[in-house]
Amino acid sequence: MTQLKIGVIGCGSIAQHRHLPEYAANAHVEIVAVCDINEERAKKTAEKYGATAYTSYEELVKSGTVDAVSVCTPNYLHAPISIAALEAGLHVLCEKPMAISQKEAEDMIAAANASGKKLMIAHNQRFVASHQKARQLIESGEIGKIYSFRTAFGHPGPEGWSADGKESWFFQKEKAFIGAMGDLGVHKTDLLRYVLGEEITEVGAFIETSAKSFADVDDTAVCVLKTESGIIGTLAASWSYVGKEDNSTIIYGEKAILRLEDDSTYSLVAQYANGQVVKYELGKIQSNESGGQGSSHVVDHFVECVVEDKQPLITGEEGMKSLAVILAALESNETKTITRV
Repeated sequence: MTQLKIGVIGCGSIAQHRHLPEYAANAHVEIVAVCDINEERAKKTAEKYGATAYTSYEELVKSGTVDAVSVCTPNYLHAPISIAALEAGLHVLCEKPMAISQKEAEDMIAAANASGKKLMIAHNQRFVASHQKARQLIESGEIGKIYSFRTAFGHPGPEGWSADGKESWFFQKEKAFIGAMGDLGVHKTDLLRYVLGEEITEVGAFIETSAKSFADVDDTAVCVLKTESGIIGTLAASWSYVGKEDNSTIIYGEKAILRLEDDSTYSLVAQYANGQVVKYELGKIQSNESGGQGSSHVVDHFVECVVEDKQPLITGEEGMKSLAVILAALESNETKTITRV
C-alpha cells in the first residue's frame, strides 16, 4: 500500500498529543513536514519526527512534498489554511471548530468539492465506543422514543495543557473567536447529532466569562437545544470545572435511560424501565487528564479514507452542521431570544 506523506500545520498541544503520535503509529504514513510560526517549536518537532520544518504554511502546501495535511492551528486560521491546502490538491484533516463563520465553512466545502480531495473535521466523539453503542441502541428502537438529554463537557481550562498556558490563543478572541463553547461545546453538538440521528433546530443559550478574568472569550456556557422531532435537552460547556473532567451524556428514552461516560468503570450504563440494568465496559473515553491514553481514531480514520478513497464519517458538511448550532447559541446569547439553527 502506498505511503501517505503527511504535513502537520501547527505544532501546539493537539498536534503533539494527538495528530503527530497517531500519524507516527500508523503504518501507512510518513510524517514529512511540520509547520509552526514559532520557529523553535517547528524545528524541535521536525527533529523528533525526522521531518522538514516550515514556518510558512503557504510554503508547505506548495512544496509538492505532501499528500495531506492536518490543520492544528488557532481557530481563525482553520479556513484559510484548509482552503489553501485543498486548492494545492492536498487532503485535509482540520481541527474543530472547522471555521469561525458559516461563510468560511461553506468556502472550505466548496474548495474540497472543486479539488476532489477529502476534507474531514476532527470530531473525535463519534469514535468513542460508548457513543457508537448508544447510537446503535437508539437507531434499533431498543430505547423507544427519546424524550430528553443532557450533555456536558467541562474541565479546568486549556491553560493547564496548552503549549502557551495562560498566554494561549485559546483565550484571545481575535484568534479563537469563541471560548469553551467552541472548544468543547462543538464536540457535544456533533455528538448529539450523531447519537440521536437528527438535526438540532433551535437553541437558547447563556454564555459567560465567569472563571477566567484574563480571557476575552467565554468560559462557561449552558444551552437548551431542541431537535427536529421535538427532543429537548441541555448542553453545558465549561472551562470552570476545577475537579475532575466531565464528559458525560445522559439520554432519557421511553424504555430506558442511557448514561454515557458517567461511570468511571462502565462507559455505557443502560437503566431500563423494567428495572433491568445493563453495564457495558467499552474502554475509556479520550481525555486531557488521562495523558492522551489510547488513540482518538480520528487520524487512522482519515488515513483510511484517503488511502481507500472512502467518504469520511465527519465531512465538511457534517462539521458545518455542528458549527451552525454553536453560531446559533452565540446569537441566542446576544439577542436573548431562542434562535433557529
